[in-house]
Amino acid sequence: MIRQAKGRTPRRPPKKPSSNQKDPVGVYCRVRPLGTEDEECCIEVISSTTIQLHAPEGFKTNRNGEYKEMQYSFKKVFGVSMSQMELFEHVAKPLVDDLIHGKNGLLFTYGVTGSGKTFTMTGSPGQGGLLPRSLDMIFNSIGPYQAKRYIFKTDDKNGMEVQNEVDALLERQRRENSLSVPKSSSSRQKLDPEIADMIKPEEAYKAEGVDEDSSYSVFVSYIEIYNNYIYDLLEETQEDVIKPKPPQSKILREDQNHNMYVAGCMEVEVKSPEEAFQVFWRGQKKRKVANTRLNRESSRSHSVFIIKLAQAPLDADGDNILQDKNQVSVSQLCLVDLAGSERTGRTGAEGTRIREAGNINQSLLNLRTCIEVLRENQMCGTNRMVPYRDSKVTHLFKNYFDGEGKVKMVVCVNPKADDYEETLLVMRFAEMTQEVEVARPVDRPMCAFTPGRRHRNQVFKEELSRKLEERGGPIDRDVASVMNHLVQSLPRLPSCELTDPHDDITLPRLIEALQNRHRIRQMMIDEYNKAANMMKSMLQELDSNLVSKDNYVHEQNGKLAEKDKVIQYNKAEIERLEKKTKMQEHKIDILQKTTKIYEDDKRSLQQELETREQRLHRELSEKRRMEQRMHGVVTDTQHKWEKECERRVNAKQLEMQNKLWVKDEKLKQLKAIVTESRTPGRPEPPPRQTQPQPQMHPQRSSREERVPAKRSASPSPIPTVTPVRPLHRRSRSAGGEKWVDHKPTSSLDLGTVLQPVIPNAIQVSAPSEKALSKCDRYVLTHQEVSSDGEIQTKLIKGEVIKTRGGGQAVQFTDIETLKQELTSVPSRKRKSSEGAPANTDRTDGAWTDVETRCSVAMEMRAGSNMGPGYEHHGITKRRKP
Repeated sequence: MIRQAKGRTPRRPPKKPSSNQKDPVGVYCRVRPLGTEDEECCIEVISSTTIQLHAPEGFKTNRNGEYKEMQYSFKKVFGVSMSQMELFEHVAKPLVDDLIHGKNGLLFTYGVTGSGKTFTMTGSPGQGGLLPRSLDMIFNSIGPYQAKRYIFKTDDKNGMEVQNEVDALLERQRRENSLSVPKSSSSRQKLDPEIADMIKPEEAYKAEGVDEDSSYSVFVSYIEIYNNYIYDLLEETQEDVIKPKPPQSKILREDQNHNMYVAGCMEVEVKSPEEAFQVFWRGQKKRKVANTRLNRESSRSHSVFIIKLAQAPLDADGDNILQDKNQVSVSQLCLVDLAGSERTGRTGAEGTRIREAGNINQSLLNLRTCIEVLRENQMCGTNRMVPYRDSKVTHLFKNYFDGEGKVKMVVCVNPKADDYEETLLVMRFAEMTQEVEVARPVDRPMCAFTPGRRHRNQVFKEELSRKLEERGGPIDRDVASVMNHLVQSLPRLPSCELTDPHDDITLPRLIEALQNRHRIRQMMIDEYNKAANMMKSMLQELDSNLVSKDNYVHEQNGKLAEKDKVIQYNKAEIERLEKKTKMQEHKIDILQKTTKIYEDDKRSLQQELETREQRLHRELSEKRRMEQRMHGVVTDTQHKWEKECERRVNAKQLEMQNKLWVKDEKLKQLKAIVTESRTPGRPEPPPRQTQPQPQMHPQRSSREERVPAKRSASPSPIPTVTPVRPLHRRSRSAGGEKWVDHKPTSSLDLGTVLQPVIPNAIQVSAPSEKALSKCDRYVLTHQEVSSDGEIQTKLIKGEVIKTRGGGQAVQFTDIETLKQELTSVPSRKRKSSEGAPANTDRTDGAWTDVETRCSVAMEMRAGSNMGPGYEHHGITKRRKP
């Protein structure tokens, strides 16, 4: 089975181009008076455009422990003393002017619950709000130019159609017959006492510049958005007491001009402000309100009152409306009373009220999100999608933010301290909304007919009535009103439904009604013929007057011919002077162009000179900055290398001193060994005078007997002072200083009487950084087999020095040798191999032992986990021949 390809959705018609000019959203602030004088106030009006918020007592302070006072600016601030009339004059009056001139507008109130939004929009008797004053101004402006009822007819697609007067009368008759209750004959119905006298006569306003050559008609509709569903408050529903039917929600649609509207919403045509406000009050009684802890009549839904003004131009005669749907202009003004944001903890809401509060807060949050995205797109140049569809409120007014009309907002605030935190959020939203710009709407095209048609038609009708009155015609000056009265006096048609084929009553009744209508029609035709004959006589009289006027015009034309000759002569002279003037102007133009060229060249050369001077100044300043930078770099580098060279020289000197000391020690030991090897018998060294030791012969190299060694291959070192401590007696070596006694685990106990005992010593088998950091002296116990086969013990002593890297280094300064000899056993000597002389072998063996055993340096680095490393400084020397 082959699936058919889906067809493409047809393109929408192109959207009307919006103006490049943009206006910011007008945000106004109104402060509600406090309920009691003793209540704490947290809002102060500083000027006509600025308010200041004070933190109430007991409110959490900022980090510095001070109360933070914040100021917010608006287009206009209305304090407690401002009246409803002043508020209307600054806020809603410009929107009503735009409505009458064919432009759309949106006005909504925003604030916390109980801040006076509904009072600002509706008002009270004697203090009418923005809505009744707007209706009063509209009808005061278009009252004389209103079309008859049902001339304009709404369709189901947010459009408007035009009917002729006959169709309008039939439509009116049909609707009156469909009503079960007869309508009162009085034009003004009895008003509800709650809405009577909303506006005083001296507070009435009237728009200027109203087009007199157009006819107007006003349509109103009233909806509410409850729990994100749209309901029509003017919809007539049959009330069933036993089983009431819930109201049906409406849906949003988009018309051919990309404007959003509520499909199936009832639009009522009104002819006076009283009738319009009566319709509004009828829907207001159906609006969802509830009693909460903060407000006795809290709005639980967003209400939208839509005023549509349809206007169409008159025909060329100025008598009837032009029957062209494309010439009908429809503008609308939306007055929105948003429900207040609230916290359930303060309002004490439960059950249904919690759900209502959640939906209200969610819709207001979506409004804030849309405003924030619009502001970000305009200020940052981004192209994020504005989430209009997340809420019915933002989706319905999407066109206004896209440039279909002006947008204004009245922020209502309550200065009491309990609303301080929520008022802060409202102020931030108002501050953000002021930064959003809306495209200015495009003016509608003007009609091509000659202006003043209505006035000329009225003058003609008055003149016709006067002539008819003089000649015995109908006294009524308004012939059209007579015709309308006759049409309205036609008898109503009876019911034409046949339920029985033998019905002999319905048809005769219908025939009789039609005959009456025919008779009245003949009367109207006769009246019309009579008026036409009178009109013909008047036209003949006008023709005779026209002939006489033509003769007079002919005489005047002869005089004009003579004047024309004079005018021709003057024209020739003027042409000659004009040619001369043109030549002079041409020369002046050439000189001006030449001057302009020179000035342009001069200006360009000056600009080039200034550019080069600026470039030269920049290069000079850059050069100076570069010199300063390089001088600083050279100075820093020089200082750095001086420190580095000093550090390296000191390190090298220390290293060379250590090497010289090691070599000197080796030479001393070598000299001692050579001296001992050359003597046939080893004489006993003289006993020490301070501390004699039996059977132990400590040998200590004397620093006074240091003999500089001769070097044949290496250059002679620089004579420096060796930083080696002078020799001390062994008894003084165990003084008050703290030692690290390093005894390897491989050391053997010789069982001698004399043993090296060091007080205040830390005994370790392997040196560590922790032990070295606590002591300032170091001693290493080293055992080895001497040349005669006996074990001798060497105490290698040194000082603990802190290194530059944060570690510890050991500098060896002295060696003590403990040796045990047996008197009965002759000294063991190595036999010479292959006839070599004995002294040569002893010298070689002694040199080898000294080379492998002497001068061991130890260094501990900071941060190392291993023990101190061993560094051998033994240097192979040439053997003497």
